[in-house]
Amino acid sequence: MANSAQARKRARQSVKVNAHNAALRSTLRTAIKKVIKAVESGDKALAAATYTANVAVIDRIADKKIIHKNKAARHKSRLSAAIKAMAGDAVAAGVKKEAKAAKPTKAAAAKVEPKAKAAAKPKATKTKAAE
Repeated sequence: MANSAQARKRARQSVKVNAHNAALRSTLRTAIKKVIKAVESGDKALAAATYTANVAVIDRIADKKIIHKNKAARHKSRLSAAIKAMAGDAVAAGVKKEAKAAKPTKAAAAKVEPKAKAAAKPKATKTKAAE
């Protein structure tokens, strides 16, 4: 145990600080879970609003050096990517379906037009050569 008055005081202080930091870490985990739950609900607007509200909590805890600033940045980045992926999956799937359907028609139209032009050009050159 602590033998000096200074060491005894430091032990008392460390207990209080440890309890405070544990509460802040719990707040951080809760903030992250709120955003994850909003993402899993499937409502992008709700997820974005929850993310915006909880980014301040993550930054505040990082500023107090409860967690490292890079860990805070990593959490924010992953949560943001999850929210973007929500819209990305729905939009990308729709775009892919539309693109697959649209490409053959455009390609078919593009193939038809050059053939028509190519067919028209030789006739014109033949008439010019004949004249």
